[in-house]
Amino acid sequence: MSHIDSLPPLRDVIAEYGLAAKKALGQNFLLDLNITMKIAQTAGPLDGTTVLEIGPGPGGLTRALLASGAKRVVAIERDERCLSALQDISAASSDRLAVVSGDALALDHQQVLQDAGVDLASDPVKIVANLPYNIATPLFTGWIGGTQWPPFWDSLTLMFQKEVAQRIVARPGGKTWGRLGVLSDWRVEADIAFDLPPQAFTPPPKVTSSVISVLPRRAPLPVDIKQLELVTRTAFGQRRKMLRQSLKPIGGQALLDQVGIAGTARAEELDSEDFVALANALAQ
Repeated sequence: MSHIDSLPPLRDVIAEYGLAAKKALGQNFLLDLNITMKIAQTAGPLDGTTVLEIGPGPGGLTRALLASGAKRVVAIERDERCLSALQDISAASSDRLAVVSGDALALDHQQVLQDAGVDLASDPVKIVANLPYNIATPLFTGWIGGTQWPPFWDSLTLMFQKEVAQRIVARPGGKTWGRLGVLSDWRVEADIAFDLPPQAFTPPPKVTSSVISVLPRRAPLPVDIKQLELVTRTAFGQRRKMLRQSLKPIGGQALLDQVGIAGTARAEELDSEDFVALANALAQ
C-alpha cells in the first residue's frame, strides 16, 4: 500500500537533508504540491504507465506522479544529496520509484529504463520533468532528434524557461521561429500547457517558466537529420539575409531552385516542410 500522503512536507525534507538548490546544477525546486499535481495531470492518465523523470531533486513532482497512479517512476538524479530523500519516497510508494544516480546527458535513457525492468516493446513510457534549465534544450533535442522513430516515449511533459518553450512551439513568420522550432515542428506536435511565475519556485529564477505538452508525429517527412540541422543552422545563422546569400556555403540559389523556393525569401518565412525539402535536395 502506498503512503505518499504520509511523507513530511518538502520544506522539512530540504531542511533535514540540507538540499539548498545549487545554481551550478540548474536547480529550482517546486514545493507547491498543487502545482506538481497539475503538471502530473497535464501528462494525462498515468495508470499502467512508466514515467521517466529527470532531476527530481527533493521529489515534489515525483510524489505527484506516484499519487496520480504511475505504475512506476524511474528518476535520474545527478545530485547525490537528494538520493536519501528520494529513497524515502520509494519506500513510501511500495518501491514504485527507481532512482538512478547519474548525469542524464551522459546516460542512455532507454538502457536506464530497461535496467529498471521496463519492457520498451510493451510498457508505455511518458517523460515528465521539471528540467534543470542548464540541460533542458539538449535533453529535448536528444529525445526528438534520434534516428529511432516513433520514439520509445509516448509523450513529453516538460518545464522550460518560457523563452525556450516559445521557440519550441513557434510557427513560421515570427521572431521565435528558428532551428529549434523547425526540428520540433518536423517531429512532434508541441503546445504550451501553462506558465509559472518565478515565485512558484525555490529559489525563484529570474524568468517565467512554461510547461509544454509534446506528442510524436507518427509519420514525419523522411529526411537525414544531419542535413536538416545543417540547412537550418546555415539559414538561421544569418536570418536577416535573403536565403540566396545565407545559403551560399551549401549551394545558395542553385539549391533553392531545386525545390522552387525564391532566393529573396528569408529563413523565418519557410516552414518545416520547406527545410526538409532543402535538406533532401542537399543530400542528393
